Amino acid sequence: MIRFDRVFKRYPNGREALAELSFELETGEMAFLTGHSGAGKSTVLRLIALLERPTRGQVFVNGRNTSAVRGGAIPAFRRQVGVVFQDHRLLDDRPVYDNVALPLAVGGVPRREMDKRVRAALDQVGLLGRERSFPLELSAGEQQRVGIARAVITKPPVLIADEPTGNLDPDLALEVMNLFQRFNAVGVTVLVATHDVHLLERFRVRRLHIEHGRLATVPHAAA
Repeated sequence: MIRFDRVFKRYPNGREALAELSFELETGEMAFLTGHSGAGKSTVLRLIALLERPTRGQVFVNGRNTSAVRGGAIPAFRRQVGVVFQDHRLLDDRPVYDNVALPLAVGGVPRREMDKRVRAALDQVGLLGRERSFPLELSAGEQQRVGIARAVITKPPVLIADEPTGNLDPDLALEVMNLFQRFNAVGVTVLVATHDVHLLERFRVRRLHIEHGRLATVPHAAA
């Protein structure tokens, strides 16, 4: 489902983010992406979402080599990858409905279908009935759940998250991670970048640990 084959990434300012990084995440697998700040975690996620391209090497997502995805094919590719950010990135001047529906609106989905899918997505994250609320009227945990609903509205086979619990207290962080686990239970491939030790201990899933842009250890959860 996700495969990095000797991926090297250097930014225009000369910073080397990834060096010969190789790993594979199977379809329907859930894993944590760990490492210190600046280790390359965000770069990995941006390459998966085709927000960046590798300097060298190949990235495969859902069977496609991202290097072959160009021009007009990029939006359709990105709809296959749900992305959850630490800072929500919600539109504060738009209600919850509009925030969640945004990927569908961009894709030209008819209004009736959009209504159905927005309600279903909000129901999945426990926010059905809050469609007309504005982001600033919600708690931090609710805002993050809106971000998750937006990420899964296109029913993507891949869901990635960059420190999604970084601004949440332990109880809210647990709620968010339980949501990711629920999506994984129905076959969604999930990769979560985190440094939250408590979550790493509680959710015994595979870890991809990056140090200085390289895969350092890949410990597996105990049975």
